[in-house]
Amino acid sequence: MPTQRLSMRRIKEVLRLEHFQGLPERAIARSVGVSNGVVHSYLSRARSAGLSWPLPEGMTDEDLELLLFPAPRPASQSPQRPVPDWSYIDKELRRRNVTRRLLWEEYRAVNPDGFGYTWFCTTYEAWKGRVRPSMRQIHLGGEKVFVDFAGDTIDIVDPLTGEVQPMKLFVAAMGASNYTYAEACPSESLADWIRAHVNLFTFLSGAPTFVVCDNLKAAVSNPDRYDPGLNRTYAEMASHYGTAILAARPRRPKDKAKVEVAVQIAQRWILARLRNQRFFSRAELNAAIKTLVDELNARQMRGFGSSRAELFAELDKPKLTPLPDQPYAFARWKRCRLAPDYHVEVDGHWYSAPYRLIGELVDARIDDRTVEIFHKGQRIASHARAPNRRGHTTIADHMPSAHRRYGEWTPAAVIAAGERIGPSTAAFFQAVIDARPHPEQGFRTCLGILALVKSYGAERLDAACRRGILIKARSVASIRSILQNGLDRTFFDESFEHQPLRHGNIRGRDYFH
Repeated sequence: MPTQRLSMRRIKEVLRLEHFQGLPERAIARSVGVSNGVVHSYLSRARSAGLSWPLPEGMTDEDLELLLFPAPRPASQSPQRPVPDWSYIDKELRRRNVTRRLLWEEYRAVNPDGFGYTWFCTTYEAWKGRVRPSMRQIHLGGEKVFVDFAGDTIDIVDPLTGEVQPMKLFVAAMGASNYTYAEACPSESLADWIRAHVNLFTFLSGAPTFVVCDNLKAAVSNPDRYDPGLNRTYAEMASHYGTAILAARPRRPKDKAKVEVAVQIAQRWILARLRNQRFFSRAELNAAIKTLVDELNARQMRGFGSSRAELFAELDKPKLTPLPDQPYAFARWKRCRLAPDYHVEVDGHWYSAPYRLIGELVDARIDDRTVEIFHKGQRIASHARAPNRRGHTTIADHMPSAHRRYGEWTPAAVIAAGERIGPSTAAFFQAVIDARPHPEQGFRTCLGILALVKSYGAERLDAACRRGILIKARSVASIRSILQNGLDRTFFDESFEHQPLRHGNIRGRDYFH
């Protein structure tokens, strides 16, 4: 089964990490969550297309896709490429100074149409099937910070109700210096996870090259079936701070050994010392945690002859990326299709986008104040966040011309037009508007009914609307049918349905006394 092509957003992240961050291909592959070969392939395509970072101004996702993936030429009838003799390759690699690159070049000299170097190395590794020897990890200054949540919790108590709320402990440790940060969070949700990172970078006064996280759901479990991978908000935050995310590999405990030790120390140094204290707010708890963290970082480490704070100032801090002018503002993303009424739903409210994109996949970026809608990386709509869960926010330019002519109408104006015909017409219009999820849909019905006055007159139209209310009709077709069949002139007993039934088998109230 062919490998699914990465989205343009993730390919842009590969280019950014290569040209802006200066990361090697292996590190980029871990950050983006793909294989080394995939990263190498996309970077090769970018070089062939003359692309680097930043991309030319105004380049859309479609433009980028055409440059990276031009239409393929007709396949030639070339013979099948020969596969190297892996037994020979393995034996030759045991010789001094013989490298894979040399053996691949010899293979290509004999087979000019043979496989590429990345395929050569990857396939050899699969054939070999041996576990590499374990190697002690060496962390460079400013390179990595390891983050995770502690397993144990600490409680805060509501002073009014006495309700107890457990707090999660977010812990981070720099790779080179073991410089530690901790704070209490209400949960492991994405919003709390991002907020803790923003506070971490502020605490460090900079950002490291990598953030190494566990396979936390908020970080790497993205339910987006269209573009799975690293959570988009998390990746956006990393880009804002000029860092890259590395998810610890499953069943590779050495990837996260640093933070697991830091978590253990934090639980013993912080949670154990606070176990007998009561806290009535998260701010009060975090103030106590900060005091203990400062003491931990100032404490001399055995075998190092220095404290975490001293090592951080010497090794890590000079290598950190400076903070941006503004901290990252939390925003979440939602991918959806533009509905037939050219709106997308966000938290129970509907926001419009250009009608020509009906049925297309779009991305909504939601923060506290705005809802932005993107299509293939281009922003196509921006709305102020609505305070109410129900209703629609519609921009007139997003509407087709057939709908736009109703855009100047308001519910009050439509009902006022009905009152000029008669009270029943106004009441019918009110019922129509109340029954529609979107106001413009009701306006179209009401204006269509108003047009019937030219053919039937105001008196008959008002009578038809009165009958329509009684039979719970809500369409132009129903009112037109009433008029065409003369039912507006037929007596309709409104009280009929309210008359009590009289029957010999029905017991009266005297039966129960």
